[in-house]
This record gives sequence, C-alpha cells and structure tokens, in this order.
Amino acid sequence: MRQPTIKTKNFILRPFRKNDAFQVAEQASDKEVYKNTLVLPYPYHVSDAKKWLGKVLKERQKKYPKSLPFAIVIDDKVAGSISLEQIKHGHKAETGYWLGKDFRGRKIMTQAVKEICKFGFNDLELKRITAKVFLFNPTSKRVLEKNNFKLEGILKKESKKGNRYIDTYLFAKIK
Repeated sequence: MRQPTIKTKNFILRPFRKNDAFQVAEQASDKEVYKNTLVLPYPYHVSDAKKWLGKVLKERQKKYPKSLPFAIVIDDKVAGSISLEQIKHGHKAETGYWLGKDFRGRKIMTQAVKEICKFGFNDLELKRITAKVFLFNPTSKRVLEKNNFKLEGILKKESKKGNRYIDTYLFAKIK
C-alpha cells in the first residue's frame, strides 16, 4: 500500500523513513512519553528506533498493512508519531500517538488525530476508529473529546506495564 503524506498548515504527517531513527529516539526518550504509552521503553535509544523503523518499513510493503504509523514533522523535525494499528481494512482500527516535549501545548495532536481519522475513514474506508487512554492522562482524553470520540467505557486492568495493571478509557469514533 502506498502510504500518503498529509500536509497541514502546522505540520506534515508522512511515512517514517529509515534515517528518522535519531530524531525518533530524541523525541521518544522522554519520561512523559514513556509514562503515557504502553510499549515505548525509557530511555529510548537510537537502537530502539532503528529496530522499530525496520518493522515499520517491512509492514508498509504489504498490500494490506495492519499498522500505519506516520511521523509528525514540524520544521523538518520528527516531533512525534500517530498511527492506525490493528487495521482491518474496510472495518476498524485503533489510533495511538505521542508527541515530544518541545512540541506539546500547541494543539498539534488534536489536529493530527483529526487528519488520521479523515485518512482512515476516507482512504481505508474504516467504519470505526478506537483509542485507549490511561485514566491518568487527561490531556490525551481531551484530544479525543475535541475530535468527537465518544467514551465507551473504562477497561479495568486492560494494560500491564511492568508489574502494574492500568485501567484505560476506551474511546471510539464511528462513521
């Protein structure tokens, strides 16, 4: 599948490239990103980014990829990531995202979620996009609410991080 580049006034969403490893590691190696995501390690090293990018590039070659992460690029720098995961083309997917500390508080993620939903609904013909947010992350919850995601419930002990079980909100947007 050919993954598009989406240009907005404030940023670009584009497919990740092999040479993004240093910038991904620089932005993802942040305690706040680690705290609010399930699978990113801390500290996040360039070697972690290279390994992840290898998987991303391989998955993107498939006719129907199950995962499509986009780099959020601001002023030619990778600022973060937003993706559609567990894609069932023509049906549903889950979105996940993170943003480096230098780029927070500028409504970037609210707009990025809007753009990824347009892409999912229009290009992938999805009918449902979900998002899971830890209960202790009100900022991410607000991003989804601003994009008309509806709270479907609280999933008790849905996530496990280390030895800790974490409750999550389940949000969904339906077309």
